Amino acid sequence: MSIFTRKYPFQPSSSWALESLRNCAIVFLILYFLQPFGFSAYPGSKLLASFLFGAVTFLCCLVFRFLVFIPLQKVVRPWRIWHEALTVLAMVVFIGLCNFFLAVALFRFPVEWGLCLKFVYWSLIVGAIVAGVSTAVSYHNYLRGQLDALLDKTTEAQAGVSVTIHDTRVRGNDLTLPINDLLYIEAQKNNVAVCYFKDGVLEREEMLTTLAAVLSDLADYPNIFQCHRSFVVNVNNISAARGNSNGYTLELGGGVAAVPVSRSYVPKLKSYVS
Repeated sequence: MSIFTRKYPFQPSSSWALESLRNCAIVFLILYFLQPFGFSAYPGSKLLASFLFGAVTFLCCLVFRFLVFIPLQKVVRPWRIWHEALTVLAMVVFIGLCNFFLAVALFRFPVEWGLCLKFVYWSLIVGAIVAGVSTAVSYHNYLRGQLDALLDKTTEAQAGVSVTIHDTRVRGNDLTLPINDLLYIEAQKNNVAVCYFKDGVLEREEMLTTLAAVLSDLADYPNIFQCHRSFVVNVNNISAARGNSNGYTLELGGGVAAVPVSRSYVPKLKSYVS
């Protein structure tokens, strides 16, 4: 349930305009081509009627945005996922009611409260699905966008920067490589395994040292992130994060490797993408 209490990002105005047009188009296409709910029996122009329902949907989206969404987001801080989902649900019901009264005007049938309540009931069912899907998709896209922005920023800033991981064996060889080629480091019994790219090929090298020593050597690089007691990853090379509050899996290097994020490190992971 903790996912519902997470902060939800405010959407830019341009996306709202596009979403309103999309909703308008969906209503128009469904009515004109599928003709559900007895719409096929409408004696007038079905094209014009479908356009009217789509136009009402578009206007409802805009009215709801400026009279409900924006005022609420100014008052309710922080805006959370459950706020977004409930407000989207309310918007769908509002659209349903407005289209109901348009249907009353077009089909010329008497307004009956029982029929109106039935319409609201189905609007709530459909709205719950729409609110859940749209909120989840928007939030997922937001997280991916934030992650991509972070990776671009740190990768460019550290282009040409090299790091050295020290091997403590008497005749051990230190490993020096560009930091942007480093994927992750895994602790194993008495040594660590370093996974990195070399000339575009994935390499894995074992070295006699500890994860604590590696973290000490790389302490000046904020993109080196310990995600598990046995794993350290390079944030520059995270290509996706999948999971929930109980744990994530980080995909690295475009999917060539994956490492776990233990539950105790999830809050720190969120700080990278929020």
